[in-house]
Amino acid sequence: IDARVAQIKAQIEETTSDYDREKLQERLAKLAGGVAVIRVGGATEVEVKERKDRVDDAMHATRAAVEEGIVPGGGVALLRASVHLKGIRTKNDDQKTGVEIVRKALSAPARQIAINAGEDGSVIVGKILEKDQYSFGFDSQTGEYGNLVTKGIIDPTKVVRVAIQNAASVAALLITTEAMVAEVPKKNAGAGAGGMPPGGGMGGMEF
Repeated sequence: IDARVAQIKAQIEETTSDYDREKLQERLAKLAGGVAVIRVGGATEVEVKERKDRVDDAMHATRAAVEEGIVPGGGVALLRASVHLKGIRTKNDDQKTGVEIVRKALSAPARQIAINAGEDGSVIVGKILEKDQYSFGFDSQTGEYGNLVTKGIIDPTKVVRVAIQNAASVAALLITTEAMVAEVPKKNAGAGAGGMPPGGGMGGMEF
């Protein structure tokens, strides 16, 4: 068994497929005896599905945290990273503009979390950056500031890193293709006072 465990560990390090890595990790857990069964229940099928999705998300987040560690949540890690971009030296205005776009994008999650909580995003971000403490941030649930790691508000480092890489990949793709497909929002037809609309057509229909 020990030899097989060592072989699977070597395969996990060598594989480039996320699917194969996940299956190998499951096999390793079974051989090493680290197996647990989580039973999810609920009053309705919808509730069971929702709880199952949450458990699944938590499991993958925990696995990612074990692989690469954790960082403060609430968008604070990205916000702290944006500060370091100010010191980057650029060769031309185009590069300077690109760095500024990335810097603003990194502060967007923390700003949006504050807005969703009914707060002023700019004010919250400003107060967070006033403190040099890396884990200092805003708890949107309680409306208080503090050490987010101590409060249990954390993100897996791998999740944050992959999010940045994927966002950069999509942005680069849009820039190189110089085009994208978007859905045009539908115009809301004005509600009439009753009766048939002018022209005798059906209301709310566009031709």
